[in-house]
Amino acid sequence: MSEALWTFATLLSHWRRHPMNLATLVIGLAVATALWSGVAALNAQARASYDKAAAVLGEAGAASFVAAGSSFIPQTSYVALRRAGLPVSPVLEGTLRIGGVSYRVVGIEPLTSPKSSAGGHLATSADLEAFLKQPGRTLVAPETLAELGVAPGAQPATEQGRTLPPLAAADAVAPGLLVVDIGAAQTLLGRDGQLSRLILAAGAGTETRALPSDLRETLRIEKADETGDLARLTDSFHLNLTAFGFLAFIVGLFIVHASIGLAFEQRLTSVRTLRATGVSLKTLIAAHMCEAVMFALVTGVLGVIGGYLIAAALLPDVAASLQGLYGAHVGGHLAIDARWWLSGLGMALAGALAAYGAGLLKIARMPVLAIAKPLAWREAQALHLKRQGIAAVVALTIALAAYVGGTGLEAGFAVIAGVLLGSALLLPLVLAGVLRLGERGASSALSQWFWADTRQQLSGLSLALMALLLALAANVGVGTMVEGFRKTFTAWLDERLNSEIYFDAAGVPEAREIEAWLGQRPDVSAVLPVWKAETRIAGWPVDVFGTRDHATYRDHFTLLAQSDGAWDAMRDGRGALVSEQLARRMSLGIGDAIELPTARDTWRVPIVGLYPDYGNPKGQVRVNVDALVAHWPDARRTSYSLRVVPGRAGDLIRDMQAALGGKLARVVDQAALKTMSKQIFERTFAVTGALNTLTLLVSGVALFASLLTLSGVRLAQVAPVWALGVTRRRLGDLEVGKVVLLAAVTAVLAVPLGLALAWCLVAIVNVQAFGWRLPFHVFPSQWALIFALAVLTAFVAAIIPVVRLARTAPQDLLKVFANER
Repeated sequence: MSEALWTFATLLSHWRRHPMNLATLVIGLAVATALWSGVAALNAQARASYDKAAAVLGEAGAASFVAAGSSFIPQTSYVALRRAGLPVSPVLEGTLRIGGVSYRVVGIEPLTSPKSSAGGHLATSADLEAFLKQPGRTLVAPETLAELGVAPGAQPATEQGRTLPPLAAADAVAPGLLVVDIGAAQTLLGRDGQLSRLILAAGAGTETRALPSDLRETLRIEKADETGDLARLTDSFHLNLTAFGFLAFIVGLFIVHASIGLAFEQRLTSVRTLRATGVSLKTLIAAHMCEAVMFALVTGVLGVIGGYLIAAALLPDVAASLQGLYGAHVGGHLAIDARWWLSGLGMALAGALAAYGAGLLKIARMPVLAIAKPLAWREAQALHLKRQGIAAVVALTIALAAYVGGTGLEAGFAVIAGVLLGSALLLPLVLAGVLRLGERGASSALSQWFWADTRQQLSGLSLALMALLLALAANVGVGTMVEGFRKTFTAWLDERLNSEIYFDAAGVPEAREIEAWLGQRPDVSAVLPVWKAETRIAGWPVDVFGTRDHATYRDHFTLLAQSDGAWDAMRDGRGALVSEQLARRMSLGIGDAIELPTARDTWRVPIVGLYPDYGNPKGQVRVNVDALVAHWPDARRTSYSLRVVPGRAGDLIRDMQAALGGKLARVVDQAALKTMSKQIFERTFAVTGALNTLTLLVSGVALFASLLTLSGVRLAQVAPVWALGVTRRRLGDLEVGKVVLLAAVTAVLAVPLGLALAWCLVAIVNVQAFGWRLPFHVFPSQWALIFALAVLTAFVAAIIPVVRLARTAPQDLLKVFANER
């Protein structure tokens, strides 16, 4: 035991003599862990919110009655069902704004609501009476209280001037929800006598024939699996986020590998002495492993704390993206979850052990007395470089195999991982080849030394340069994808949102009244129905829209592919337009028939056109409005778009609100919809942009750490050159030139790698994750920016080590010749 302790203490003494190397190791592992655990914390927070949202009404596994053909159910229908003995519980849902922020209002009847819901928990507490009696209670999540900036018992007012019942914190309520009594909800939302749906008790029958005869045509069953599983719909979003987090973790891990590799090289003499004094290889390896575990635990805790701070900073953008894309409200205050803490510590431990493993393997395979010989160590490094080349070929082969034979999103990420890993492993070999060419073309002795010495430095800088390559490639790839998406998305929005006004009526009778009122307006050129039915194909939710034939669609609705006379076939009910993601998912094309489950049977309709539907997690089909009503009599017939005389949209909206009042459920103009959509887009990619920036910063730190820790070792290489007459200033310039040269070559290589990454994201990952494929665009101006950024990063990273070298006193340079090297 004493031998092991003394060995462990001897290893630790190295870090006391080399504090800068210790600092780079701690920073590298902590930063890598922080980036990983930050992403894990964001994913855990979102999924916890999904679970709460599904459970708040007890709707997980519960079927519901919803209105057939309109937005709301008359309250008299609920009374009739209860009198008929059906165990249903009323719910009214809507949205209101408080202080410029939208919140979802849910009105419940706690005495009949499912036991697993917020109302069920309330029914067993002493607060039931307070919830039902005036002024009532508004149950909110603690995060929502903090977001509103009020204390329990406060009664904030909505933008419509209505006051909420006193607020009360409830852990069972999801963030962003306001749960009130059904009567209070009707008052707040202006929906007196109206309900959104009726939840069936568990075990109740789900056949419409169980309904009273007068309600069978006005209500329909929505089964439990038709409510839109948020966790499933958002899986692709979270998988992409996890992939970016893992990439950042790998880049940060290069700092650790560089620091550990240098430490092994610096303490070769100590290792030789320990082995020569009788310390067994087993004890030496065990001591190194204990050191790795110690560093992993310390830096893991620091990294998880840093990950919490990163996640807290990125959470608002992630929450806005999820709400805009999927309607999922995620709490704005990060909760501490043991799972992502353990995940962060586990990744730190795995990273530390992986970094130590390569050095220990070299020591274990080398003879005892050869360990401290630099030539033997370099020979081992050369062998390691050959094996690295073989590993690169294997990684690229795996990527090719995944591309050719793989399916699914996992195969797409396997392609990306193989390409990135293989390219990074090949980088030192490519750089060595470039430097050999430069050496052959050099004429003077100093220039030959410059190229040869730069090649000699590769072993110490290769890991940092690999990190820089990955970071630059990620910036090129993700930047190309985002800019291409922005360009495509903006053009698509301009084509898709071609009507000036969009509105929803409160019900079908109200919709007819609004249509009649609009028909008398000279500033309205067309009233276009956008009616909708919902179905499922192979378990996937699909929206079927019915539209009327009009020049608005023929002139502006872009089709990726179409048959001859596609619009005429759709007008006559003989064809359907299908979204790209649905067609890909079902492996369908132009001329194939798609089978749409309807209210009565299955409708087989030919596909006459395919269209892009960016950002929609559901499938979509567009048919003629008359065909929609014929096959789905209970289709929702309350949504419309309006073509309006230019410049009159704002006045028309004001007139509609004044004249129609409660008959309108929602009205919005084109400009507001476009602004909202673009804001969702920007906030969605703000997260990946932040992770890209952090990854680039980490690669800069890796390069700086390698140069700083190597600066002391460099004296042995530069002192003889100084002794031959080269000034220290000139040596400093040459040192900066070496680093800038390596970074510049790395940046040039990063551009094609980044374009390959962008192609993989556009052609593989996006298609597998979301079902749609973006056009591939290139942006050369980005390449120049990335090149300049790489050179600047290298220059800044080299400044301090080079300044330290340039200021080295002559006597310190002379000492090199007095020591045994």
